[in-house]
Amino acid sequence: MTALHSYKDQATDLVLSFQTASIAMSKDALELVHKILEPKRLSYIQELVFLQSWTGKIYRQIAAESGYDLDYIKEVGSQLWGVLSDALGEKVSKKNARLVLANYSVSTGQAIAGSLTPPTPDTLEFPSDAVPLHSSLYIERPPREERAFAEICRPGSLIRIKAPRQMGKTSLVLRILAHARECGFRSVMVNFQQAESSVLGDLSRFLRWFCVYVGQRLNLESRLDDYWDEEVGSKVSCTTYFQQYLLQNVESPIVLALDEVNRIFEYPDLAQEFLPLLRAWHEEAAEQEIWQKLRIVIVHSTEVYVPLKLSQSPFNVGLPIQLQEFNLTQVHDLAKRYGLDDDGIEPQDLKPLLELVGGHPHLVQLALYWLRQRDVSPAQLLQDAATQSGIYRDHFLRHLAILNQNPELWVAYQQVVSSPDGVQLEAIAAYRLESMGLVKIHGNQVTPSCELYRRFFKNQLQ
Repeated sequence: MTALHSYKDQATDLVLSFQTASIAMSKDALELVHKILEPKRLSYIQELVFLQSWTGKIYRQIAAESGYDLDYIKEVGSQLWGVLSDALGEKVSKKNARLVLANYSVSTGQAIAGSLTPPTPDTLEFPSDAVPLHSSLYIERPPREERAFAEICRPGSLIRIKAPRQMGKTSLVLRILAHARECGFRSVMVNFQQAESSVLGDLSRFLRWFCVYVGQRLNLESRLDDYWDEEVGSKVSCTTYFQQYLLQNVESPIVLALDEVNRIFEYPDLAQEFLPLLRAWHEEAAEQEIWQKLRIVIVHSTEVYVPLKLSQSPFNVGLPIQLQEFNLTQVHDLAKRYGLDDDGIEPQDLKPLLELVGGHPHLVQLALYWLRQRDVSPAQLLQDAATQSGIYRDHFLRHLAILNQNPELWVAYQQVVSSPDGVQLEAIAAYRLESMGLVKIHGNQVTPSCELYRRFFKNQLQ
């Protein structure tokens, strides 16, 4: 218990430290706004909206916590960003206020606490995993974030996030969970890639693993034997454990984020039992108050290719969120956050990159990272991009390794990159290629997801 308390104390200190830093940063930013608007001053309610917006809160939260009407808060926000837009001579909104003020602070030498300035080559992290919560390099894709934040606050809600690998699913989930914690909720993230194959191959063993895993993340000791009854079956036992133990012993709502759910698809027997169980828990919220405390986020990379009855599938209920590629505006916004506008890069300069990688977030991040490092020129980057000497070499090799281990997928993808108009593939092969991010599916036609992939993998055939 001493170790547990020590861990909790450290976690509490970390949260308080982060909150203190965030408050200090927002106050410095507010002081900068006052200097920009001199001799005018913001009203009290405008200052409130600015400070709360700076810390990442949405208008609905601000209204609930301040006691003001939501429409009034939205009107105050609109007036606030309008005043700042007029003073700075460029469009300022709730979404880009941090970036605009950071750029202004750099140009005038009026630094804001917290280092909001674009990262230098020495401090820039290599883009490999999810974008950290504290990072200024996360690009929102409205209205997905705001919808997700609002939905997770609804009792018994279910959110489905679908996109191929490295499209930003986990980055979005991290922000949903952070928002949930700000609302006083508990959160648990389960990545099914962590489950061993032997666990996934047995329903009873999997459900026991699932219960223990969630309980550990909630700092509850395992009491499986008190609730597990093989006579009624593992699904009923799992449901009982959640209802009578986990949900009962945590006062606040629990957000359960299930990442890499497509791993479950690879085990049809498990999928046909576990996925309907999630749907059943979601539906229980309509009748039992205890289940309203559970909010579920399902994250997957492809369409579900396991046959499920419509009345049992969790993939036709709740709020669906499908992440799309970046558009030119978003790519240019990200380039500015990398500090590339200092190198004179304009939106039109980024069009060739966008056309090559199709706006794929990870591929865009890699390109901007290497441009910021100044290890490669824009022209050289584009020229070598589809070769093994270019910046995407490691990215290509990972895909090639998977394709070489799955000859049927490699044969199928050869057909895709060799066809100028797309081909029809067997459903599972198409969905597995889609989950890797290598193809797009339009009706029955399968095409490469971007020109970069077509060029590289077509060269491999030669």
